[in-house]
Amino acid sequence: MKYRLLLSLLGLVLMNGCSNQMKNDLTAAQIPQRLNRKVNLGIDYLLYLPEDYNTTQQDFPLIVFLHGIGERGTDVNQVKSNGLPKRIEQGNQFPFIVVSPQCPTQSWWTHETSAILALIDEISEAYRVDTKRIYLTGLSMGGFGTWSIAGVHPDRFAAIAPICGGGYTFMTPNMKNLPIWAFHGDADQVVPVEKSKEMVEAVNNVGGNAKLTIYPGVNHDSWTQTYENDELYEWFLLHSK
Repeated sequence: MKYRLLLSLLGLVLMNGCSNQMKNDLTAAQIPQRLNRKVNLGIDYLLYLPEDYNTTQQDFPLIVFLHGIGERGTDVNQVKSNGLPKRIEQGNQFPFIVVSPQCPTQSWWTHETSAILALIDEISEAYRVDTKRIYLTGLSMGGFGTWSIAGVHPDRFAAIAPICGGGYTFMTPNMKNLPIWAFHGDADQVVPVEKSKEMVEAVNNVGGNAKLTIYPGVNHDSWTQTYENDELYEWFLLHSK
């Protein structure tokens, strides 16, 4: 109950401030309803499988991408507007399975922890996921969601990359063993860069492993150059549970 209340407050803070797919396909799907869970898990998502998924038997790392507030809704194709789904739609290839859920219109990623974890379970059961290499990343509202979900369930991820987000520093002791690479523009007028600074500093103060890249002169869109940087994906692959 304490976490639920605090995560709801985080949402208010942000308000105010299929295995036969061909390469590069983004396939829309939906988590089925599960009667044994107390929350509604109906949530649309886009799925990307690596080019060689059907020609090998290996397990693949999984990246979960959380979009920003502008892509909430009922048209999952809106999720292609930014970040990883946009790059995939443009024809870029990745050595990861990528799942990109869509947040319901009136919700926040900080409220959808159960749905995200259920989605990870669903994809891990249906596809060859290397469960020791599951990564979480997101931008803006998705950056807040990345900090929040990893703060409550750090054991589910091998590394996270929150972009122009923020969170509650009291959660950071939970993430002291989780590799973190955060990104933010120092001219961000939507989510101040201090939000990322205070989270990274708090993680490192408890003996954690967090780093922050700050883009000089960049406003809120610090995600475009982040997701276009291959070093991010190389960094992800360095980490395994």
